[in-house]
Amino acid sequence: MRPDRGYSPPMRYYPIFVNLENKRCLVVGAGEVGKRKIQSLLDAGPGWLTIVDTAPAAPELAPLLARDNVEFFQRGFEDTDVDGRFLVIACTSSETVNWRISNLCAERGILCNIVDQPEKCSFIVPATVKRGDLTVAISTAGRSPAMAKRIRKELQENFGEEYASLLTLMGRLRPLLLGLGRTTAENTAVFRGLVDSHLLDAMKSRDLDEVGEILKKSLPEPLHETIPELVDGLV
Repeated sequence: MRPDRGYSPPMRYYPIFVNLENKRCLVVGAGEVGKRKIQSLLDAGPGWLTIVDTAPAAPELAPLLARDNVEFFQRGFEDTDVDGRFLVIACTSSETVNWRISNLCAERGILCNIVDQPEKCSFIVPATVKRGDLTVAISTAGRSPAMAKRIRKELQENFGEEYASLLTLMGRLRPLLLGLGRTTAENTAVFRGLVDSHLLDAMKSRDLDEVGEILKKSLPEPLHETIPELVDGLV
C-alpha cells in the first residue's frame, strides 16, 4: 500500500494579521490552554473580551480579569454569547459544545478557532516568535504542530532581541526621514541600506560606536544630530 493512500491535501490557509482594536472577542474555556489564549488576545489589545467557563477563574487570571475591558462568567456556554463577536476561541473538552460554537460562528460569519481541532475552525492560530514589534508566524496547515514547534524553536535561537531594537530604531527614524520631504526612492534607499548594513550585528554586540558610525554613513546629514535620540536605550 502506498504510504500516502488516503491522504488529502491540506487546507490552504490565507496568512493574515488581524487588528482587534475596538473588536469584541470571546473565549470559551479558561483552563490551561484557555489562559494562554486569553493572554495572547489581551496582548493584541481587543476592545472587549468576554470569558466563559463552568469552573471558577484561576487565581493567576485575577490581574487580567481586573481590566476594564474584560468580563468573566462562571457558567456554561450560551448561544447568545457569540452575538456581536468579531472573533471567538473555544478551549472546551466537550465535542458537543465545540461543534455548537463552530456552527453558530459559521452561520454568523464570525472568525472562530476551536483549539487543536482545525476541522471546526475558520482560522487557526500559528506558532509565533515575537521580538518586540517583529512577529514571525509558522503554520503547517494543522498537519504537524510538532514540526511548527521545532521551527519556532529554531527561529527563537536565530532571531535575538537585536531585531526588536532595530525595529524600534526604524520606527523612530521613519517620521524624521519622511519629514525631510525627500523622494520615495531616496527614502527607500536609506531604509534598505540600513537593513542590508552591519547595523543588526552592531546592535547585537551592543557596539554603540559602530551603530553610530553606520547611522552617520547611512542617514542624510540633517538627521545626524538625532542619532543619540534614535539609539537611546537600544544599545
